[in-house]
This record gives sequence, structure tokens and C-alpha cells, in this order.
Amino acid sequence: MSEEKTPGAATARPGRRTPLVIAAVAIVAALGITAAVGLGDDDKPSGSGSAVAEISGGTDPTKAATVLDRPFTKPALVLTDTKGEKYDLRERTKGKPTLIYFGYTHCPDVCPLTMSNIAIAKKKLPKADQDKLQVVFVTTDPERDTSAELAKWLPAAGDPSFTGLTGDFSAIQAGARQIGIGIDPPKKEKDGSVVSMHGAQVIAFSPTTDQGYVLYGEDTSVDDYAEDLPKIIKGENP
Repeated sequence: MSEEKTPGAATARPGRRTPLVIAAVAIVAALGITAAVGLGDDDKPSGSGSAVAEISGGTDPTKAATVLDRPFTKPALVLTDTKGEKYDLRERTKGKPTLIYFGYTHCPDVCPLTMSNIAIAKKKLPKADQDKLQVVFVTTDPERDTSAELAKWLPAAGDPSFTGLTGDFSAIQAGARQIGIGIDPPKKEKDGSVVSMHGAQVIAFSPTTDQGYVLYGEDTSVDDYAEDLPKIIKGENP
């Protein structure tokens, strides 16, 4: 889970911690076994009701993509898009290759970098494939990230075609939990800075099953996405 302060903080931004799920994937791959990794709130394995990803021992630790043996069901999220209109995530992305990321526009590093990397990789695709790929950015800071704010930020940070969603924080948090991403409400500190804790994973959903079957961590590069996206668009394993 990334810990980030918005720019202008009087104190230094605290260092980020690699999400537990990524570390767990690496360990499981190294051991060559199959394990169920809990991906609940606060990046801690938890009991019933938490999203669980089953990681195969066949995962290649040299690759950015982690293919899940037990894919995630697409979150039942109905939020508001950059036009101020209702957006039903399942309905609008049904049968389409989709990347989903939870973040916020005041993020100083990870969120804009992730959107930029995906946008650059997308531009390397043939036009027909570019049109098929859906990239959905769901804010973890809906109080500040209004539809208008997302509409301004996404084209600069990523691509005008990316979908930005905002809405009730509790609904967003519950939706993130369904795909194993923990997020906390933004916290304002005494110095006026705002700290946001959120999982930094990108989940890829297949156009053939509508399930989230591939996970990417925050260190995924443009080249990694460029290599994998053609397969993601076809619903194949990267």
C-alpha cells in the first residue's frame, strides 16, 4: 500500500512500502508452490469476506505480470464519470479488455506515473486495439477529485480516452476491496498535508471472461505494458 502526501507538505514525504501482495507473489514464485494470498484491507491477510487471489507457482518473477489462478470478479461499482453522468463499471466495460487502477489526482508520483506508463504503451498499439482497451481510474479521494477535477487531470497525466470515476468513498473502498486493493480515507495532518494510503496495483480484466486475471505492481514500466497489452486485449495470458 502506498503512503503519499500531497505536494506542499512541510515535512518530507514518507517512503512508500511495497504492497504485501507483491512481496507475497515473489515469495510464492520463488518457492515454486501454490498458495492463496489474502488481499484484504490494510494489506493484511484476513478472514472470510476478503478478496483472495490464488497465485500459481508457475509465476515468472522476472515478468511484471502476475497471472492469478483464481481471478477477481469485476467490482459492482456504479459511480460518476468526468461528465457527471452515472457509470456502471460492469455494464460499460462488459466484454472489453479493461485496466482498473485506484488512485488520486493530488498524488505526487505513483498515480501519474502509472497513468503515463499505460498511456504511452497504449499509443504503441494498432488503432483498432487502442479503441478496444478501457482504462478506468477510480479516485480514492472523492472529496477533492470531482468529475471536473478528473476531467482536467486525466488527459494530462494519462490519456483523454481514460475513464475517471468518483463518488461515495465507502462505495469506492468496498469496490477496491472486491479486487484485493486496500484503501484508507485521506487523512489531513497538522501541517496541512494530506496523507493517502492506497494499494498501487493495476488489475487487468479479460474481454472473454470479464474477470480480473492479471495483476501489475507500481514498478511496471512502459515496456512491460507495451509487451503485455496485445495479449491482454485478446484475453490471453501475458
